[in-house]
Amino acid sequence: MRPPALSDAATAAIALFRSRFAGEPEVLVRSPGRVNLIGDHTDYNDGFVLPMAIDRALWIAARRRDDRTLRVATEGAPAAVLDLDRVEHRAGEWTEYVMGVAWSLSASGHPTPAWEGAVASDIPIGAGLSSSAALELGAARVFVALADSSWDGAVMAQLAQRAENQWVGMACGIMDQLVVSTAEEGAALLIDCRSLVRTPVGLPDGVSVLIVDSGTRRSLVDSAYNERRAACERAAAALGVAALRDADLAGVAGVALDAVTLRRARHVVEENRRVLEFADRLRRGDLVAAGRLMTESHASLRDDFEVSTPVLDELAAALDATEGCFGARLTGAGFGGCLVALVTPAAAGSVADAVRARAGQLGLDEASAFTSLPAGGVEVVAPLR
Repeated sequence: MRPPALSDAATAAIALFRSRFAGEPEVLVRSPGRVNLIGDHTDYNDGFVLPMAIDRALWIAARRRDDRTLRVATEGAPAAVLDLDRVEHRAGEWTEYVMGVAWSLSASGHPTPAWEGAVASDIPIGAGLSSSAALELGAARVFVALADSSWDGAVMAQLAQRAENQWVGMACGIMDQLVVSTAEEGAALLIDCRSLVRTPVGLPDGVSVLIVDSGTRRSLVDSAYNERRAACERAAAALGVAALRDADLAGVAGVALDAVTLRRARHVVEENRRVLEFADRLRRGDLVAAGRLMTESHASLRDDFEVSTPVLDELAAALDATEGCFGARLTGAGFGGCLVALVTPAAAGSVADAVRARAGQLGLDEASAFTSLPAGGVEVVAPLR
């Protein structure tokens, strides 16, 4: 039954399905996490981002049901029972993301067949690697597969984003859902978040992507994320533009903004420039310049957007100071979670050791580091039916 080379998380999902639902799944869905190489808090400003899907993923083993009851299980908890004909909020529960997707699909006229499924993942939760988008797109892929419908990755990304915005209450942009849904194996994805045009950008030879999980966590719905978005919208309104993607530094400096809103706007304008330059540097194989842009991005997120933390700043500095590291920055929305660095493959182990040692000095016993190749987007792994 199993295709070759399934991850431990994939086999765990299948085993959990068998134990909870007494039978075999019809479909097995892989939904990757993502790391953003550069371009944070630009997506909801209609700007540019450059993420890649990672080779850690959430897996769902599922089988269609004949009623309207959705049953989903994870290890160590009873299966959640959800009524697809009476969608209800369960604040704070992970099933909110699944039910939000069901609500969004149904409201858009897409079929939502009932299913029972087991979920397992090796994506660190709450670390800024988009475990929530992986769950959203994984659930959407199960619904579409069991309905025998066609899959449109860009459309499904927008429906998943609506689920997170309107159902979960997190005012995120489109980046996470779009890269999880449409990533191409072997490349990062330059995304124009206004047009949704996506351009693969391959990583040059001589570089590895190192992801450092600080072990610190945040809850974005309860954090200052939505406040940052509101500040950007105020700045755009004051500038008379549709979004900060349309602004430049001269315009930002020339309008009457309070000091905090000015800094927020300055980060977005400069970060958009950095994303496009970073993509160009990757294409040219100029890793020194690409690394410098990552370091500048971290400083902007720390000083202008104020979404870093002292712990992330210490770890970023440790990475930048280690031989073999081209540059490092926090990744994701901030307030905790992960950093990303470009390193030489030969030095990946020593750079990881150095940052883990610094994490230990800071009392971060849960910190970890791993490299990742660019992975493909969400998919049904065959053959299971």
